[in-house]
Amino acid sequence: MEDQAGSPELFLFLASTAHDMKNSISVLSGTLESLLGNADEQDANHPAYPRMAQMLYQTKRLNDNLMQLLALYKQVGKPSYPFDPHPQRVSELVQQVAGQSKVLLASKGITLQTEFSDDLIWTFDEDLIIGMLAHAINNAVRYTHDTIRVAVAEKDGYLEVRVEDNGAGFPEAMVQAGVSAMNGATSGVDFMTNSSGLGLYFASEVAKMHKHRQRGGAIRLENGGPLGGGCFVLTLP
Repeated sequence: MEDQAGSPELFLFLASTAHDMKNSISVLSGTLESLLGNADEQDANHPAYPRMAQMLYQTKRLNDNLMQLLALYKQVGKPSYPFDPHPQRVSELVQQVAGQSKVLLASKGITLQTEFSDDLIWTFDEDLIIGMLAHAINNAVRYTHDTIRVAVAEKDGYLEVRVEDNGAGFPEAMVQAGVSAMNGATSGVDFMTNSSGLGLYFASEVAKMHKHRQRGGAIRLENGGPLGGGCFVLTLP
């Protein structure tokens, strides 16, 4: 009997199911954001408030994972899926990422610091990069004490984007997981998804899609920086 495990119909069904799940989770996430965003000081002191903030974090994490799965499916299953890099202001990128994270960070008492040049323009796929950075921030929420920093600058002919926190930093095994992801391997190390390393794999694939004059993008994990914790670093040519 013919093996149906890799049939196009099955992949399409799985992608459609993931899309429906993503839509439902997006509705739930939006509802939680609205409730938390409209909360006053008295509401913020209610015992249910931190529980709702944790629910928002978890729904955003699930939504990000499903978004990454769909993006990877479109890249692998449908090679014609448009990759759309174009010149954009870095300031607008940072503002969009900060805006998406505003309610979640405020609900958890986390300060977001940003650093970028107002006149810096770079070429990249806006949707993919925003998705990657939003997920990196959501990951930092779990590990930070109370501060996350997003810093973007031109360095050695590349655009360097850093998402840093002031937590305890990454263990060495996690830093090596970033190296493995850039080499096309999944390590199974708990990072962005708490399971299979999907976040690192997705980020490395998106980075490598960005090419310019024989140079490609890359990601890495390191410790230190101005906040002294873990650092997710994206470089784009």
